[in-house]
Amino acid sequence: MRLADLLSTEAVIPSLKANNKKQALQELSEKAAEISGLPAREIFDALLQRERLGSTGIGDGVAIPHGKLARIKTIFGIFARLERPIDFDALDGAPVDLVFLLVTPEASGADHLKALACAARVLRDPSIVATIRATRDASALYSIIAQTSTPHAA
Repeated sequence: MRLADLLSTEAVIPSLKANNKKQALQELSEKAAEISGLPAREIFDALLQRERLGSTGIGDGVAIPHGKLARIKTIFGIFARLERPIDFDALDGAPVDLVFLLVTPEASGADHLKALACAARVLRDPSIVATIRATRDASALYSIIAQTSTPHAA
């Protein structure tokens, strides 16, 4: 699985304005609603439900919020570079400025885990993250993510 398979150029937000975690998740839910056709509230509720289990802030300024929804057919992602870092209750306590939202079908099972692992692998690479942080253009961000995503053997 590759991040390029989960993401479209329309699903890249180069400068998301959010003052806190809840607002960031609301904005990302709105974008996910545009892409999926599902109500933003349904997506937001799934994300909040997951966050209650523990923060999806994985450290080094990166968060991978995710949720499972019964009414979607395929896994998709949204990538956002935040205008300013925000507190995300990350594992390392560091503020988050890069967010990869993952929405998966409820019955996705192993594919959900593979997608999470793929996002984490790419966004844990210091050279990729440095390039992403230095880029302000949505299509350039998409290209960086698409080109650096490497297939992972199942």
